[in-house]
Amino acid sequence: MTVDPRDPVALTQALVRCPSVTPEEGGALSLIEAVLKDAGFATTRTLFSEPGTPDVDNLYARIGTGSPCLMFAGHTDVVPTGDVAAWTSPPFAGEIIKGTLYGRGTTDMKGGVAASIAASLRFLDAQQGPFKGSIAFLLTGDEEGPAVNGTVKLLEWAKAQGETWDHCILGEPTNPERLGDMIKIGRRGSLTGVVSVQGKQGHVAYPDLAINPISGLMRLMAALKDTPLDAGTAHFAPSNLEFTSVDVGNPASNVIPNTAQAVFNVRFNDVWTSTSLAEELGARLHTAAGNEVRYQVEFKPTNAEAFLTAPGPFVEMVADVVATQTGLAPKLSTTGGTSDARFIKNYCPVLEFGLVGQTMHQIDERVETADLVELAAIYQAILDRYFQS
Repeated sequence: MTVDPRDPVALTQALVRCPSVTPEEGGALSLIEAVLKDAGFATTRTLFSEPGTPDVDNLYARIGTGSPCLMFAGHTDVVPTGDVAAWTSPPFAGEIIKGTLYGRGTTDMKGGVAASIAASLRFLDAQQGPFKGSIAFLLTGDEEGPAVNGTVKLLEWAKAQGETWDHCILGEPTNPERLGDMIKIGRRGSLTGVVSVQGKQGHVAYPDLAINPISGLMRLMAALKDTPLDAGTAHFAPSNLEFTSVDVGNPASNVIPNTAQAVFNVRFNDVWTSTSLAEELGARLHTAAGNEVRYQVEFKPTNAEAFLTAPGPFVEMVADVVATQTGLAPKLSTTGGTSDARFIKNYCPVLEFGLVGQTMHQIDERVETADLVELAAIYQAILDRYFQS
């Protein structure tokens, strides 16, 4: 093998050089499978399909059969590069410039995957004979895409094979400023809705002969937005509703439109489920509309429910290791968007800790090589502490 998999910088470079833009595997999972097989892991590649979505390649690997089992989860797929000419270094070159590794996926999240692999191999090297427990890797190529043929199906498949896990670390880029700033112990849910108001088209000079749907839509929008959904909870900020689109499809300035539509998204905390939240929003719309506004509301299907991995021995152990290694007291957070942790939490407690995420999805996505080294050291210290306890 031409790359040293125990070196998180070299392994990240090798993975970045695999152009694995969703849903293309790009050689990334093949590289990881070879590394883990060589280290004694039992590996399985799975290809999942669904009508209307691209086929996706995934990888599951495990060493050991006993308990406890600590699983590292992640994804090797990346978002498109954008304007290649705007990059300081080609996005799939994996070039290091003055201690900074440039490339698509360096932070989100090939660097986190590489650090967890390097840490696991170093941990295994240090063992005097077999250790009590197991290490598993659950890696998908569908996190940045529809998230249909990736982690959710890989978990179902693994469970059907009799696989179980005690805890999971998802290596998403969780830190806002410095490595050690933040551990994600949960995520908000996400619910999207579309509210449409029916009016009656007519000439603006004769409003008595028309019904302007925009007035009704503004009334409904105020009902959804003006009263807070909740005050937040111990580990979550207040739920937040934002309108993302308002459209009447009307090119004429002298015509009252026939319909008006608004799209909104709610990032909600553990006060709600998607069902109870939809019921609350529906009730608000019904009350505001009365008998005067003709409307319809559609809530899009969601697999993003709010969840929390409550602070306890596992969370406290990881936080203590991070603090010891970095000198920072990591904030236990539930901020940000959704991640594959929303699927994993149905199988075992999961938390997220990875690199600094300031450049993820951007032109010139990049990571400090020193952060890759330190993240691998943190993961190795977590493994040491986890299996000692």
